[in-house]
Amino acid sequence: MNALRTLAFALGLAALAPIASAHAQEGVASGDTSGKRIALSNSYAGNSWRQQMLKTWDRASHDALAQHLIKETKVVNANASAPEQANQIESLIVEGWDAIVINAASPTALNGVIQEACDQHIVVVVFDGLATAPCAYKVAYDYVAMGRMEADFVAKKLNGRGNVLEVRGIAGVSVDDDIHRGITEGFAQTPGIKIVGSVHGNWTQTIAQKEVASVLPSLPPIDAVVTQGGDGWGTYQAFKAAGRPTPLIIFGNRQDELALWRDILKENPNYDTFSVSSAPGCASVAFWVAQQILAGKKVPKTITLPLPVIEKKDLDQWLAIMPEGAVATPVYTREWTAQLIDANAEGKPLPPSPIAKAGDM
Repeated sequence: MNALRTLAFALGLAALAPIASAHAQEGVASGDTSGKRIALSNSYAGNSWRQQMLKTWDRASHDALAQHLIKETKVVNANASAPEQANQIESLIVEGWDAIVINAASPTALNGVIQEACDQHIVVVVFDGLATAPCAYKVAYDYVAMGRMEADFVAKKLNGRGNVLEVRGIAGVSVDDDIHRGITEGFAQTPGIKIVGSVHGNWTQTIAQKEVASVLPSLPPIDAVVTQGGDGWGTYQAFKAAGRPTPLIIFGNRQDELALWRDILKENPNYDTFSVSSAPGCASVAFWVAQQILAGKKVPKTITLPLPVIEKKDLDQWLAIMPEGAVATPVYTREWTAQLIDANAEGKPLPPSPIAKAGDM
């Protein structure tokens, strides 16, 4: 498992290399932002990850309000519709918000309205579900690396031969495209591994369960399932209901998945997998990036975040602090975000994620 962390670290440094020449002043920018207004345009709120993401936004923005670092915040949700999200962003532009943070429904469909916001001198920060508009700042995980990490782990555990089911996210969102790309690129290095089925679970356990159950009757024996997060528990339930053996399932840092993994280990101590997902707290990073830009900090156009990986030895520690329905995430502060910006700007190793504790989730 140390190899997973090494791979993630190496890929993170590679992602930083192209921007190493961009230099930001170190530390927290202290320009006056007490009169500024920062809004969140969220594409989708229909699963546990997104609900917790909204909680982390709420916590960061209300901390900023309490410290008089902003004047106002607002959240609008678009029900996974890019046209609806574009219309909502149009309204935010008309309302004169100083910064708009966006979790995008599509990599390209919002580019026109994002450019319109930039033309109005509105700071635009996209995160998680990215948009490709060049004027927007991007707070990004290397989701391609995440997909490769899963593929490499599965190929090693299956000794290079086996059948794999892929459970994807929401079609058309950059996160889904990137993880899928990493998985297919990874398995291309091991011809003996075959992806024999693929469904969209929409990062939601109930949908994943239904979609996996619908394809299982037509599939050969499955040795492993690669996932994207919020789908491991539902996938397991589909296999169980079908009377099929439990395959190797990559989990996605949700409390129900981690609890399931612990239960499986009680019956089969040799069940070996890992858990990986983006952290919902990336919304708070995006918020603080927007605030720091408004405060005058020079920020690279792309800010890369470290991916949280949970191994077997981490299970008890995480489950001890995670309430039902939670997703593993630390709390990201303005100070930590400034360190992250500086590391990206200077091409240095990313700061370690803060240690999560009781009350963070």
